[in-house]
Amino acid sequence: MTISKTEVLFYHLERQPLEDVLPVLIERTLERRWRAVIQTANAERVEALDTLLWTYKDDSFVPHGTAKSGNAALQPIYLTADDDNPNSATVRFMVDGATFERPAEQVPSYMRVVQLFDGQDVQALQHARALWKAVKAAGADVTYWQQSTIGRWEKKA
Repeated sequence: MTISKTEVLFYHLERQPLEDVLPVLIERTLERRWRAVIQTANAERVEALDTLLWTYKDDSFVPHGTAKSGNAALQPIYLTADDDNPNSATVRFMVDGATFERPAEQVPSYMRVVQLFDGQDVQALQHARALWKAVKAAGADVTYWQQSTIGRWEKKA
């Protein structure tokens, strides 16, 4: 099975932590009226990101939910430590080394998959490289994004 219709974006976090980058990307997703699921490595991290999305700005919040909050199908953004898609999202954010169990089957169900990884973490870099090779070989439209010295995200070749 090929995944040529899915756009897979790799964000190499070097200048800012995930906690600064993820909310901005989620806001852009919501502006486009897309639904998203954010997958992290464990339940503790789900709780931390849940708190972050409620509190990262004083004047706004990102509407979202988790298994604890219920009504998954109603949530525009859903946080999970599993590889499920309970809110019928078309965009999936993979953070903290989260991965699909069956990428060839699961990646094609999304319009866009965004892999965010810590550039200072050797294991995260290895994981991102392996995923890059796998999805590229399967035919996905793969792009790599790196932050410039002034903080703008630039698409790299």
